[in-house]
Amino acid sequence: MAYNLSRGHGIAVVPILIFYPDLSITKVMKLAFPLIFLIVSICCYAEETGYASWYGNKFHGRLTASGETYDMNKLTAAHKSLPFGTYVRVMNLMNGKSIVVKINDRGPFVKGRIIDLSRAAAEEIDMLGAGVVKVAVKKVAEKERTERYEIQVGSFSKEENARTVKTLLEEKGLAAGIVHAAGSYYRVLVGNIDEHSIKQTIGVLDELGFTDVLVRKKKLY
Repeated sequence: MAYNLSRGHGIAVVPILIFYPDLSITKVMKLAFPLIFLIVSICCYAEETGYASWYGNKFHGRLTASGETYDMNKLTAAHKSLPFGTYVRVMNLMNGKSIVVKINDRGPFVKGRIIDLSRAAAEEIDMLGAGVVKVAVKKVAEKERTERYEIQVGSFSKEENARTVKTLLEEKGLAAGIVHAAGSYYRVLVGNIDEHSIKQTIGVLDELGFTDVLVRKKKLY
């Protein structure tokens, strides 16, 4: 990356040079990079910045303010003022990961927070553990949405067998889950896969011996 102090990088570099004048420029830039990333993201990307939280099981299946049923496995979010049906890209400013979500609820009603993400959306930008992270939010056109897929790896009559497979998949870095409806089988799914990763994921499953899988396009919003 080429650093140009006249394009805003100096905002991050100058304070470090003042306090640590003996550091080499390479070390200075390494220290400054996180701050540079934050400045560029806010200035060139965001229409709104603040803190995001997420909501899950407690609200799953309840009606949202838009009248839709909240599904924590879909890519949706709550916002205080944006019209329902608006699509926004939310970027986690701690790691640069982003996801497009549809606004279908109102909230969050906590000072300093600007958006409340579904569990699936929070997982996409790696904020489940943190709970609350600094984000940049920008409205996008519907065409910018990315198709997502889920793969059914297997269906089992016994839960313990499904859990064994789920653990094996997670050890290989795959986000696996178990879906079970009353009176039905335990289905093991690998979900929220984008179109660019679908072939790679199927390849990993094939190496593990799961050659007869079922791929479905997910309804995300």
